[in-house]
Amino acid sequence: MIGITLSIEQIRAAPPEVRRWIEHEVIAALGIAAAAPAAAPQASASHLVACTQDDVAAVLARIQRYLPAVNVLFEFSRPGISMGQPPLMQFRLMDILHHTRLQNIGRVIECLDAINRALAEVRGDPTLRFCGFDHEGHCLIVPQTQASVAAVWQDTTSAALEDAG
Repeated sequence: MIGITLSIEQIRAAPPEVRRWIEHEVIAALGIAAAAPAAAPQASASHLVACTQDDVAAVLARIQRYLPAVNVLFEFSRPGISMGQPPLMQFRLMDILHHTRLQNIGRVIECLDAINRALAEVRGDPTLRFCGFDHEGHCLIVPQTQASVAAVWQDTTSAALEDAG
């Protein structure tokens, strides 16, 4: 077996296909790839919902006592990668795990499931999904949903700053 060491700068400078291959190899080596799809049911893009700010606020109200889920919800205020047709925003589960400091991918999936359930309750349709997953460790949402989460995050932080001031 041969080992190769790459710096962060080398990985960042690599073409996207190489970065995806490296990501896939690391996830597979850590045994994370098998855990994410098994723990999370696949949601087809046709069931992903374009959430309004009111939808996101209602979901937030339903999960507000489950702080890890709130943290995961607000991860979608960050810019994602737009892919596919119709376009979907893609977020790496590993990035969500890192930013939220949860214990493992399973906890991230639990939070995403709670968000999906909250949206289904808000909309009164158990087939609708806030997010879905692919086989490469990504979470997928509709671009309008990402924009709505970002707007609710902005409103929430602005209100918190006004209250503090």
